[in-house]
Amino acid sequence: MRVFLTGATGFVGIEVVRDLLKAGHTVLGLARSDKGAAALIAAGAEVHRGDLEDLDSLRSGARSSDGVIHCGFVHDWSRFAEVCAIDRRAIEAIGDALAGSDRPLVVTSGTGMGTVVPGQPAIEDHFDPNHPNPRAGSEIAAEAVAAQGVRVSVVRLPQVHNTEKQGLVTPTIALSREKGVSAYIGDGLNRWPAVHVLDAARVYRLALEKGPNRARYHAVSEESVTAKAIAEAIGRGLKIPVVSLSPEEAAGHFGWMAMFAGWDMPASSTLTQERLGWHPTQQAGMIEDLDHMDYSVS
Repeated sequence: MRVFLTGATGFVGIEVVRDLLKAGHTVLGLARSDKGAAALIAAGAEVHRGDLEDLDSLRSGARSSDGVIHCGFVHDWSRFAEVCAIDRRAIEAIGDALAGSDRPLVVTSGTGMGTVVPGQPAIEDHFDPNHPNPRAGSEIAAEAVAAQGVRVSVVRLPQVHNTEKQGLVTPTIALSREKGVSAYIGDGLNRWPAVHVLDAARVYRLALEKGPNRARYHAVSEESVTAKAIAEAIGRGLKIPVVSLSPEEAAGHFGWMAMFAGWDMPASSTLTQERLGWHPTQQAGMIEDLDHMDYSVS
């Protein structure tokens, strides 16, 4: 299968490229820079120039493919609502090119979209289009594309990690370095799910190959890692104090990160493992990867 991949030069995307190629697919990767294009060529992929706001480029890439994986996202968390709107428009544009073809499209979302009851693990089969998180727009757009005769599935990501990056934990490390303390809110028992980047990449490929229309999957290997455990790992790595902050103190410390820092969002992947035959193979969990980071690199 010839797969058009957005976000192909990113942290997750480049591993999806490698996994697709290893499985015998060919990859047309979206790249907005010469550096990104060179990385794709080195990995063995073809290059399609453009970015997530170049909708004509997205349409042409999708039209020339047998299927699309949309990994791309503008990772500027400080303007979260705006970048979620960019993502929604990108999905709609790709859908325009695939309409009526029954070709597969895999869209990216977050595991928080599957939360039914606060405090209980998010599940794959739940989605509330009225969810207050702007990320819901990606799945709303996916639903609209599915109604146009495209075989759409959604891969929801938790905190994706290795020893170099860890999702939202990465900017938390930078903030901790700047502030001189590693902080959590209250008792720090709010939880984030996690997955190693190599395991996440396989979920995308399997969703592309196997996913029926309107399927949702959770690329989750650890259902819950507490904020306190993450803060303590960062404290060890940076050799700085670990402190608990009150909810009132959180905004002043975390800034734009405050909206995420206190969320309790465990997530299950039970249905994903059953339906895709996917099982995490990487032994390192998030805390282990945090403990093996090179904290001398900012």
